[in-house]
Amino acid sequence: MTTPAASVPFDTRALTEPVDRAAIKAHKQHLVTSGRAPYNVGLPITVIILIVVGVIMVTGFGSLGAVFFAIASSTGEGFGVVALLPLLLVAAVFTIVIVVIVRSSRGSGERRYRLDRFAASNGLTFYPEAKNPPLPGLIFHQGSARTASEILRGGQPRWVEFANYRYTTGSGKNSTTHKWGYIAIRLNTPLPHIVLDAVGNNGLLGSNLPAAFDKEQRLSLEGDFDRYFTLYCPAGYERDALYLFTPDIMARFIDNAAALDVEIVDDWLFLYARRDFSTLDPRMWAWLFSVVGAMLDKLAQWERWRDERLAQPEQHAHALATAQAGHAAAQAEPALAGGAQTLPFTPPTESLRPPLGVAQQGQRLRRRVPWGAIIAVGLFGLLWLGMQLFMQTGMFGLLGGMR
Repeated sequence: MTTPAASVPFDTRALTEPVDRAAIKAHKQHLVTSGRAPYNVGLPITVIILIVVGVIMVTGFGSLGAVFFAIASSTGEGFGVVALLPLLLVAAVFTIVIVVIVRSSRGSGERRYRLDRFAASNGLTFYPEAKNPPLPGLIFHQGSARTASEILRGGQPRWVEFANYRYTTGSGKNSTTHKWGYIAIRLNTPLPHIVLDAVGNNGLLGSNLPAAFDKEQRLSLEGDFDRYFTLYCPAGYERDALYLFTPDIMARFIDNAAALDVEIVDDWLFLYARRDFSTLDPRMWAWLFSVVGAMLDKLAQWERWRDERLAQPEQHAHALATAQAGHAAAQAEPALAGGAQTLPFTPPTESLRPPLGVAQQGQRLRRRVPWGAIIAVGLFGLLWLGMQLFMQTGMFGLLGGMR
């Protein structure tokens, strides 16, 4: 197996082999000095604050404990040590909290160290985090606190990025953090907005994607493809979708990416799943690299696509007529001096093709309100409320009967 970075052999040793603590500490500083991570003062400040608060509380409890200890000792009750238990309890709690925070930080540092070495071994570059990544995919415009983390990025033979992604919806106690893993592949040609909603990862309420699309944009493809994916393409772009999803490409998606949701938007191809992609599991990376490898050699035929809607029909027809007239004239010319024959004239068809890009109507799918999910949530809420009222009524009835 090779990585997406050209022909570099796939190497996962950095994910599992023993590491040196001193090397992990040096790596943290290297990320800062190389500009891939800002200096994080959060951990030292947190530990200092905890220590200060702990000292204040221990001092307060210590003074109070000393009073109880003196009183208990003077009465001869022998409970002086018991009076110090609150002090010992507070000290133990703060010690445990500090140890947990420090160990968590060390674990994060080791994880980054391993991923950075794994990236370097496979022709990629590691970046710890990116706030609000400027990507056009549908998951990147949801909620707040949008963060891509543990990013592995490569530029050869094509720009590709693997990462974990988080965003938050709601606020306060009602906030929810949504977790995704994604692969982003840069294309050389803008394409129509197409979404492949994987059937296998949908739930009881339908698609697990954070957006719903107008059902009139669904396109059924031949074979078993519809068993694995629901394809959405902009109205009027059905023929273009059929051009892009030829039987061999459909087979690649079924065989390698049936567990992933897929989005083509602008000049990007995204693959999503509701789990972390950037992990320390060699099997995960073997699968991700196989998915990308299966796609890369098929993207060239996508990049020959052009949107005919961008061509100006009258100019295109005039240019074609001119080329054909020149071809006819060339065929009628006599032989050149010296017996050389005129070369066959081929109209410059490539220059007559539309420019790169997608017409406005094909750039984004039309979205719809997911009424099914809203109604289901509403019914669930009414059911829960009814159960609460029933329980309260039943409880009041029981208490009345007891009286």
